[in-house]
Amino acid sequence: MTRFIILILLCITSVANAIGGEVPDTMAERVKACTICHSAEDKVGRDAYYPRIAGKPQGYIFNQLRNFRDGRRYYQPMVVLLENMSDEYLREIAQYFSSLQLPYPDPERIQMQPEEIKLAQHLIYSGSPERNIPPCSACHGDILMGVEPAIPGLIGLSRAYITAQLGGWRSGSIMRSRTSDCMSEIAKQLTEREVNAVAKWLANQSVSGKPSSFNVLSPELVARCSRTILENGGAE
Repeated sequence: MTRFIILILLCITSVANAIGGEVPDTMAERVKACTICHSAEDKVGRDAYYPRIAGKPQGYIFNQLRNFRDGRRYYQPMVVLLENMSDEYLREIAQYFSSLQLPYPDPERIQMQPEEIKLAQHLIYSGSPERNIPPCSACHGDILMGVEPAIPGLIGLSRAYITAQLGGWRSGSIMRSRTSDCMSEIAKQLTEREVNAVAKWLANQSVSGKPSSFNVLSPELVARCSRTILENGGAE
């Protein structure tokens, strides 16, 4: 609630300053309300829920902004912040954050048992075909840094955030159970033990490299996740 109040006050102050000509009219100034939670320097504590958005694929950021604005995802501060913004302006915001190249935090160094590591690596690089679960790397790239223009990286995120997101996909709360989504279909097949192992392993990894290009995705995955991939990136 405190962050929500601060966010609203900052929005009001930013608008007043812009009208009074006291601050430059730049995108960096306009998105200061965003960086209350999504820190401008991405130095939010590792136990924080808020994800890094700097350097994420532009199409992915745009799609998430639009989902919040249109009510497909719900988090009150995001809804208030975005409710009157046009698609064009959301694309400008997405382009700005996508272009930021900021340092990543160090890995969390979470202790894992050998069987947990084996389980996580199997799901991440091999999946579970018998349950129709593709490997994480098939969608998020061989080095798990995402795929342009629509799929985010999985490295450089906290264990808390990854666990919460997978839990949200499993319960249907991410997209408010109103929109069919391939990630939700996949996550619902995972057990709690698998979610915890994957989240720990990902949070332990060091960031290296950049998002892969769209052509690394198999035709099967493009078809399965077409709503997500095509809508937010326009890659057809």
